[in-house]
Amino acid sequence: MNDNHDSIGRGHAAVKRRQPDLYHDLITPQETLAIREEVRRFADEHVQPAAWSIGHREELVENFPRDLFKKMADAGLYRIPFAAQVGGRGLKHPATATAVLIEELAYYSNSVAAIVDVHCILAGHALEHATPELQQRYLEPLLAGERIGSFATTEPEASTDLSINVMQTHAVGGDADFVINGRKRFITNSPVADFVVLLCTDNGRMTEIVVDLDAPGVRVGPPDRKLGNHGQLTADIYFENVRVPASNVVGSRGAGLKIALQTLTYGRIGIAASGVGMAQAIFDHSVDRLNSRKAFGKHLAQFQHWQFKLAERATEIENARNLYLKAALRMDSGQAFPEPEAAMAKWYATQLAGEFARDGVQIFGGYGFMQELAADRSHYRVEEIYRDCKISEIYEGTNEIQKLVIARAIFGKGVTG
Repeated sequence: MNDNHDSIGRGHAAVKRRQPDLYHDLITPQETLAIREEVRRFADEHVQPAAWSIGHREELVENFPRDLFKKMADAGLYRIPFAAQVGGRGLKHPATATAVLIEELAYYSNSVAAIVDVHCILAGHALEHATPELQQRYLEPLLAGERIGSFATTEPEASTDLSINVMQTHAVGGDADFVINGRKRFITNSPVADFVVLLCTDNGRMTEIVVDLDAPGVRVGPPDRKLGNHGQLTADIYFENVRVPASNVVGSRGAGLKIALQTLTYGRIGIAASGVGMAQAIFDHSVDRLNSRKAFGKHLAQFQHWQFKLAERATEIENARNLYLKAALRMDSGQAFPEPEAAMAKWYATQLAGEFARDGVQIFGGYGFMQELAADRSHYRVEEIYRDCKISEIYEGTNEIQKLVIARAIFGKGVTG
């Protein structure tokens, strides 16, 4: 599928980036600043021209942005999060660089950011706990973009609550192999993925197992039809007497929940960064619109209401970016669970994106409500972000759960439960 689209509307054309002028970065390592510039150049050249089409076409396997996926692999973007010994770039601050990668991709397309988040942060990061043999079979081709990864914890009745008494995907056996039965839901990349890193019950404990999605007994359902993130394909995965060798266990048996939670914590930093990317895009397009659109003989930017509103949003974006960078830097320092900063960053940045998306549509008025204007085929970025940003408040730990994590840091688990 060709990812390009003949974009006429201002919404996906270039607008002035305000981040370099307003955000004076005093905490990001030079190594990470170089990654930001590298990814920004790539996104300007390859993501921006394809973004509108990716965000608006029908959710079908044949519409997955394979051309762009391969370009990201060829540019070495999937190697950013990983150590040199597994084929990664061997950066000193990989979590920080990965978060910046996600922000820069989300600036143009939250769908693309989500694809990379699951491919690298979730599936890839989970495989860092795997044996060298498993890494050779799954992680190395993931980094090269030769195999697409997915990561599965959620089930029809188990999402926020991943306790063993509600998990219904079971692995039985384990001496030589497992037989897996169950069902997973909302699994990103699954319609196009080659394998899934699967959390399942295992004789009264939880274990992570890698399963090939073309194995006998595995069935992936059709892509879901979602409100937003149309380029990020999700579907149910069904397991019926799927036989998997015991050597496919990631880490050790019974360590699955810890691996999953650590991986999801990393993912929350990525989702915070995607919230910042979307908020920055709304900001830039809104400033451009307020400076160019007139009402009652004045530019909209001359109305104090919008001056004050954008002043507030600029401050909030500053805070949100600092939060996710601090959480990522703590992770790079060796903190597997950098709380409460990871929870604060995820909650604050995604809430900001949602609130600001509503402002953005209001600034553009009727044009902001259009997916595409029939008269001239123009379209505006704020409409897409308005649809895309809501899921960021839900997946990889709802924002209510993030507040609970923060509250535990304040009062202790004995009080909060």
